[in-house]
Amino acid sequence: MKLHGKSVVAGKAADSTAGFFNARGDLARFEEATAELVHQAFDEANPAFIEFRRIPSERRAGFLERIGEHIESLGDELLTTASTETSLPIADRLVGERARTVNQLRMFAALIREGSWVDARLDKAIPDRRPVPKPEIRRMLIPIGPVTVFAASNFPLAFSVAGGDTASALAAGCPVIVKAHPAHPATSELVAGAIVRAAGETGMPAGVFSLLQSTRNEISIAAVRNPFSKAVAFTGSLRAGRAIFDAAVSRVDPIPVYAEMGSINPVFILPGALRERAETIAQGMKTSVMLGGGQFCTSPGLAVGIGTKHFSQFAEALQELMRNAPPPTMLHAGILQSFEAGVERFRGIEGVRMVASAVDTDRGKAEATPAVFAADFETFQKHHALSEELFGPSTLLVQCSSREQMLAVAEGLEGHLTATIHGTVEDLMEYADLLMILERKVGRLIFNGFPTGVEVCPSMHHGGPYPATTDSRSTSVGTAAILRFARPVAFQNFPQAALPVELQDANARGIWRLVDGQLTREPLQ
Repeated sequence: MKLHGKSVVAGKAADSTAGFFNARGDLARFEEATAELVHQAFDEANPAFIEFRRIPSERRAGFLERIGEHIESLGDELLTTASTETSLPIADRLVGERARTVNQLRMFAALIREGSWVDARLDKAIPDRRPVPKPEIRRMLIPIGPVTVFAASNFPLAFSVAGGDTASALAAGCPVIVKAHPAHPATSELVAGAIVRAAGETGMPAGVFSLLQSTRNEISIAAVRNPFSKAVAFTGSLRAGRAIFDAAVSRVDPIPVYAEMGSINPVFILPGALRERAETIAQGMKTSVMLGGGQFCTSPGLAVGIGTKHFSQFAEALQELMRNAPPPTMLHAGILQSFEAGVERFRGIEGVRMVASAVDTDRGKAEATPAVFAADFETFQKHHALSEELFGPSTLLVQCSSREQMLAVAEGLEGHLTATIHGTVEDLMEYADLLMILERKVGRLIFNGFPTGVEVCPSMHHGGPYPATTDSRSTSVGTAAILRFARPVAFQNFPQAALPVELQDANARGIWRLVDGQLTREPLQ
């Protein structure tokens, strides 16, 4: 498929005169979006929202499924393009990521087709109640409006143009304006084409989707500040996420920002587990750290244990495994430079030892040297930088001298996406207070596993307290992600014909509703 190298506004390629940038591998030359294109996209999205939100859920579900079909129909071209731009392997990564992307779309299609996600609540009137009659009140979730989505660098499909943020926003009934990531613009254009074709075939309004191609920060801020933008979804660095958050909350009308910004995903290895399987845990830790070149938001950047011979056994095994690990190719040169700068920053902290040997790398291929650092409790507590994310193939081992020191490490943590505990049943009972601390620090707790690999299912929570995200109540993975792009509205004493179908007595869609405090699918009598 020939690439046009332009932004897409309301389904059409949009000309720009703001300059150009190249896709990796010289796949195409891309035009920089202008502020005018940003405003055009939202000017199209706003009236499209009025129409799109009223389209029955069955048709919106068909739209999502059709997007998935068109993504699949791109075949090897999509996978080859994504691999060229990101250096991610096709068979071992991108085939699975494409399946995840398509399955997410189908999952949200099934969610809105069933319909109970709108959380319908009905309280019948009690006109003879004394001293004040009770009115009839019916409440449900409605779409919030056009959503700005920022594609991530490390997932060119699953967290990009048609990823979970876009899928959940469209499912809710919100048009989407995607700011493509400049690390994979060609992949983004291919997927945008799939969305545009699906929209046309299913009769969606043209303004339901736009794609902005740009390397410039001011274009991102312009999208956030556009008055028709009603919510933002972002996955990326703390610096960029915070800038977007600050722009959104400084508007005349502040809007919610659901930003996932960084996490070290601590792993606590308890004494019983170390006695039983120190080397097995080391093997799992190495695999988790190296997965995707350490470029996963759930990569474990910290391992904490009490300094016994078993912890030493674990540390030595992990160091040897990392020394022999092949150098991964990073997504782009900028990420490699940031990783290397972070490694030097860690090495410059007094009391931190780099315990994995360097390996030969090819800088022309943006290869990174895997790194393992070690520090004692006092050093870790003294230097806040050691608890910040180092994005890439690295981890830090912190040796404590007591149970109390391990609890202090946990208590001092900021917000993260995950925390992992390796232990026995007896360990869990003895360290119950550790679990209670970690519940306050993260969005997902893992027992005897590893954090990389986020299952896409209704029960998944992919979020956490700041600075992991800007809203710990939200998730970017799983069906609950749709709730970010909806808000509740209550209807008081409305006639049946004026109510949304989900709130009418007949319950024609057969959804679950909370009627006078009781969940039921039955119609009101």
